[in-house]
Amino acid sequence: MSLKATNKVDTNRHELEIVIDAAAFEVAVQNAYKNNVGKMNIPGFRKGHAPRGIVEKMFGKDVFYDEALNDIYPEAVESAIVESGLDVIEDKIDFELVSIGPEGVDFKVKVTVKPEVELGDYKGLKADKEKAEVTDAEVADELARLQDRNSRVVSVEGRAAEKGDITVIDFDGYVDDKQFEGGKAEGFSLELGSGQFIPGFEDQVVGHNVGDEFDVNVSFPEDYHAEELAGKPAVFKIKLHEIKTRELPVVDDEFAKDVSEFDTVDELKADISKKILERKTEQADNDVEGQLISALLEGFKAEIPEAMVENRINDNVRDFEYRLNSQGLKLDDYMKYTGMDEKAFRDGFREAAERQVKVRLALEKVAQLENIVPTEEELAAEYDKFQKAYNVDIDRIKAAIPEREVSADLAVGKAIDFIKASAVITEVAKKDEKAPAAKKTAAKKTSAKKAADGEAAEKPAKKAAPKKAKAEKAEKAE
Repeated sequence: MSLKATNKVDTNRHELEIVIDAAAFEVAVQNAYKNNVGKMNIPGFRKGHAPRGIVEKMFGKDVFYDEALNDIYPEAVESAIVESGLDVIEDKIDFELVSIGPEGVDFKVKVTVKPEVELGDYKGLKADKEKAEVTDAEVADELARLQDRNSRVVSVEGRAAEKGDITVIDFDGYVDDKQFEGGKAEGFSLELGSGQFIPGFEDQVVGHNVGDEFDVNVSFPEDYHAEELAGKPAVFKIKLHEIKTRELPVVDDEFAKDVSEFDTVDELKADISKKILERKTEQADNDVEGQLISALLEGFKAEIPEAMVENRINDNVRDFEYRLNSQGLKLDDYMKYTGMDEKAFRDGFREAAERQVKVRLALEKVAQLENIVPTEEELAAEYDKFQKAYNVDIDRIKAAIPEREVSADLAVGKAIDFIKASAVITEVAKKDEKAPAAKKTAAKKTSAKKAADGEAAEKPAKKAAPKKAKAEKAEKAE
């Protein structure tokens, strides 16, 4: 098997002419004969014992050619791609048979390759880094959250319900004097002020006492998910059974011992402050990285194949589905609940996918221009991570996840490190959080869009992370 010729036929499309020699094709034909002869009834021979020559004489010399070619085709194409040196992406492969026979096979395939990339400046890029500081108020807020997590719920007597209370109620909802589906429950726990119910509902429970029976008058929002209720006024008949509140523990040394490994409140506060500082420092670093990547993309030029964007969308959809499944949800059910069809759902990932593809291509170009390659030690360490993460034999992992993929991922991580090392980073004071924010005019993002616009859309992993697809490859190798 060998590559006979390579020709560029269109933007990001190349044609490879591939030859399978007579000896290799004969082996494939013989294997196809062995796989099929047992199913054949040939007069004068026991089933499965007809000689190949007799079968070919009866059904034609080419009777096993299709199966033989299908069997040997993947390896032939893969070998030719490697020989060509082309960076082929996963996409439709157009096939054209030139000739096939005892002398071998000659065929052509058209493949899609990564685009040529042009970059502007990537050295000396500028970014502002917000100074990471921790305030007493932030430490106090974290302590308050610790108190809340360790609170206990107790019943309230002798007073009316207040915001923040947990009320136990029966409710029965009516629209146009008719009950509606999902509008009735008994013994329902509702935290007043949580925004769990439609606007105005919880406010009208405030001020009532245990045993009260009363009406709550509200209107469903115009954009309510159930179209038959959207914008309509409703009356809920309420009975208040119980009022409960959270009793917070006192923040003292005993509290510190109960909720942490520390013996005093001062030690606990110091640890909280340290962790907040670490988090803010990481956020500042991530923000710098995002600024540098945005600056890098300003000079980015390439004609990106649509297949690259679609492949990235596929990855994002799989990741989103995996997260849903981990929460016990199915993607089909999610789309029904949100009212999205498959196209609308996938379109929610498109903007992020396009950016992710550009970022990857830009960083690969930087790695190429600067001759950035991982060391043998770094490759070994990455495979060791895979082995520990998936508990699969290292040789099987290497067979499932080619070294070139791991090397490319590591090179991308090293490229962003290179950009950061050469960047001009200015430390700035923390932005005034009370300053009025710019008015947002963009439409609300769907949950899928939010997921797609996550961290992965803004920056690549510093080191190659074990992706779900790679995990599946490794597990299948077992």
